[in-house]
Amino acid sequence: MAIRAGQRGNNERDVNLIQRVATKDKVAFEELYRHYYSQLSRYLSRLLRRPEMVEEVVNDTLFVVWENASQFQGRSKVSTWITGIAYLKGIKALDRIKKMPEQNADSVFALEQLEEENNFIVKLGLREWIRSGLDKISPEQRSVVELTYYFGYSYIEISEIMGCPVNTVKTRMFHARRKLGNLLSQLEEQNYQSVDESEARDLKGAQLVRGIKSDATEKP
Repeated sequence: MAIRAGQRGNNERDVNLIQRVATKDKVAFEELYRHYYSQLSRYLSRLLRRPEMVEEVVNDTLFVVWENASQFQGRSKVSTWITGIAYLKGIKALDRIKKMPEQNADSVFALEQLEEENNFIVKLGLREWIRSGLDKISPEQRSVVELTYYFGYSYIEISEIMGCPVNTVKTRMFHARRKLGNLLSQLEEQNYQSVDESEARDLKGAQLVRGIKSDATEKP
C-alpha cells in the first residue's frame, strides 16, 4: 500500500507539473525536465543502442511535452504518456538510421537477425549476454522487455506507450523471450557455468531467466 500511495503521490506531482507546463510555466518545465531526463536517457539508450543519438531524442521528446502539455487528458500516468512520446521519437530515429548509407546503418539492419556468435558469447557474463541478446531482436520486442524488466511497466501501460493492443505486447514479449531463450540454450550447450546470482539480477534475473528458458521450448 505504501508503494501504491507513493506512486499516486508521484503522479499527482507530475500532473500538477504538466498542468503548469500547459500554461507555459518555464519553472515547472525545468523541474519536469530534470525529473525525467535521466529516466528517458536510460530508456532511449537501451532502445536506440546509439549513445550519440540519445540526448537529441530526449530533447525532442521533452520539446513535444512542452508544446503539447495541454493535450494531456489524464487517462494514463504522466510517466506513461511521456514514455510513449519517447518511444515514438525513438522509433522514428531508428527509421532515419535505416535510411543512412550502409556503413552507418549496419547495426540497425542486424537487429532482426539472431547471428551465430558462440565463440564471442561464451566469453561474456549474463549481463553482457543480455545486452548482446537484446541487440538481436527488433526495437519493438526490445522495448517491451526493457519497459517490463528495467522500468516496471505493466502490459497495459506498455500498450499505451507503444500504441498497440495488450495482446500485441504479450506477443512481442513471447517472441523476445523465446529468441533470448534460444541464445541462452546455446550458452548452456557449451557448458558455460560462470554465471552467479548477482549477474542474474540484472533483469530481475531469476524471473527473466526462468521465463525465457521455459518459453524457448513452448510453441506459440
